[in-house]
Amino acid sequence: MIVDVPRLRTLDAVRGFAVMGILLLNINGLAMPDYAEVDPSFYGGATGANWWTWAVAYVIGDGKLRGLFTMMFGASTILVAGRAFDSGQSPARVHYARMATLFVFGMVHAYLIWAGDILVLYALTGMVAFVGWRVRPRILLLIGMALLAYKLADGLVAYQHFETARVAAAQPNGDPALVAQWRNYQEISAIAPDAAAKDVAAYRGSYADALAARTQAAIFFQTVINRIAFVDTLALMLIGMALFRWGFFSGAWSRHAYWLAAGAIPLLWIAYIPLANWLSTTHWSQLTMTATEAIQLSVLRPLLSLGYAALVILFVQSGRAAWFADRLAAAGRMAFSNYLGTSIVCTLIFNGYGLGWYGYLQRWQCLFVVVAIWLLMLAWSKPWLDRFAYGPFEWLWRSAARGHLQPFIRRHRVANASQ
Repeated sequence: MIVDVPRLRTLDAVRGFAVMGILLLNINGLAMPDYAEVDPSFYGGATGANWWTWAVAYVIGDGKLRGLFTMMFGASTILVAGRAFDSGQSPARVHYARMATLFVFGMVHAYLIWAGDILVLYALTGMVAFVGWRVRPRILLLIGMALLAYKLADGLVAYQHFETARVAAAQPNGDPALVAQWRNYQEISAIAPDAAAKDVAAYRGSYADALAARTQAAIFFQTVINRIAFVDTLALMLIGMALFRWGFFSGAWSRHAYWLAAGAIPLLWIAYIPLANWLSTTHWSQLTMTATEAIQLSVLRPLLSLGYAALVILFVQSGRAAWFADRLAAAGRMAFSNYLGTSIVCTLIFNGYGLGWYGYLQRWQCLFVVVAIWLLMLAWSKPWLDRFAYGPFEWLWRSAARGHLQPFIRRHRVANASQ
């Protein structure tokens, strides 16, 4: 049994908004071959309603909700470490036990459920980010901004270099070294013509078929994608830690400050339009993505993520539709369960060992699944937490990290039952 612990309602609501929003992009990797998430022409449709679905998702959601979720992970690191310190425990021991068990959950998730896991990346990055939990917020912010600046410069320099190599390769007497580099770049970045067909066949097949394909994908994600994403993930965690210390996520800032952050959202959306157009006109080439990812992940995404957070905080503080704010906060308190639960439900919908819908829905049709999952998150989270202290996977994580089973049923429920 457990007594209720005071929560930061705005923090929970922002986390709930983030975990729900992540599905807007993840659905493409769950419902169709992975590469369709970044290139709609690869699978799922890239014209008409499908193009608009990609464009709107790219401008509004691509990376922004995951960026916000990453900041919230950094904020939670400070919160958990602070509570451990106040209770006389070792913050480092508590944190690294949590990260070690999170890594195990992530490996199980990546290899047995869905390869597009972010938990392994969060666990490994969180082990590094913890070094800054007692560092002054200003320093954390500066380090985070420096890492994002490095990410931006690295991407733009790489783009310029390979663009020069591409131009050289198109000339009759181009520099042989640059021509060779361009050909090598094309070979490395090329997607096998039958890649989509192989994925569809595997994920429509048996669990063993899906497991074989998922294992290959998970290895690629963990050895290539996670390595690339480490720098900006660490940067956003550190920025989230700084903002939490400054009271941003707890609603301590002035309404004027939150409105300024939220008011920037339309301007940032507009800034995304040239990037979306560039990607579309170059048919989502790897070279274009090198530049657009550097710009959007390092500059636009962090600002838009903060704008979304400010909007959610303003909504919660307004007192309007309090019932919805309560549902959103409950979804955030159970973000771990909702994240893993989404993967379980969606793989049962799309994979061959479930309903077998994999590869059948067009991009715009997948939005109906997204909305259905959102409603499910909002529907079950609050009733569950009315009865239990934690979400099911939060309870497993907490119990594993602490080495013994944690209280699960709320004390007031037991008291009411005995009356």
